[in-house]
Amino acid sequence: MSTNAHRAELGAFLKARRRELSPATVGLPQTEGRRRVAGLRREEVALLASISSDYYTRLEQGRRQASQTVLETLAEVLRLDDDERSYMFDLAGKDASRPRRRPVQKVQPQLRRLLGDLTTTPAVVLGRRMDILAWNPMAAALITDFDRIPEKQRNLVRLVFVDPAVRALYPDWKGVAHTGVAQLRMEAARDPHDTRLAALVGELSVQDADFRRWWGAHHVAVRGMGTKVFRHPLAGDLTLDWDTLVCASDPDQQLVTWTAEPGTPSHDGLRILASWTADADQPSAPPTTNTR
Repeated sequence: MSTNAHRAELGAFLKARRRELSPATVGLPQTEGRRRVAGLRREEVALLASISSDYYTRLEQGRRQASQTVLETLAEVLRLDDDERSYMFDLAGKDASRPRRRPVQKVQPQLRRLLGDLTTTPAVVLGRRMDILAWNPMAAALITDFDRIPEKQRNLVRLVFVDPAVRALYPDWKGVAHTGVAQLRMEAARDPHDTRLAALVGELSVQDADFRRWWGAHHVAVRGMGTKVFRHPLAGDLTLDWDTLVCASDPDQQLVTWTAEPGTPSHDGLRILASWTADADQPSAPPTTNTR
């Protein structure tokens, strides 16, 4: 079979696979009215795979050669099994061997001890792609009950965009969300082959126009320190300084804390949260949470 024939067959294969998926299957919001095409639209697949619609259209039309990274992402987006994945890579003339997976992140013991000791300071441990690996009761009281969120959805940027309660915490939501996207962009630069990050970007790009626009702007930011204002339903308005401590034994894990200047209303507000947390008899030890 010639190269052009292989590309044409690859395009037909991609088209057939996307027609077998519904928006609900891949976590896309339902739209009113009847869809004119069966399954997913081309632009929806492109967004989920974090590639341009034109790029994906050319793949389906057999007019573009797919890169290894794009094929890996498409295999995730289209929910391909091992046989389908191998077939797709054969058509594309690429090596179908799976990329080496990075080890599962486990919260470092010293960070877990710190979380347990910080009884009046909200703190979380963030991992790769800003996944929330662990938290203390104060962080749950300040932001949300992370334990109610499925493990694979415990991502700080995702919560800022899709969780209405978390979104309502920030009077300056646009500033907070824009910074989060820029920090996520920095994560993408560190590991451009992270298919879970690509899937997260695709999901948020489809669901939120602001995310899609800011991601396309390619602004970047590192996690360091700063100040955020919270509008908390129990403690009122809180102006908190956040800081990031990098774990020396695993730089991909970072402890993020929120504190307030002593003697300020925000400091008093944190004391109220600490008292409420103690009264609620929440577990003092953060749950065991692993992400890839």
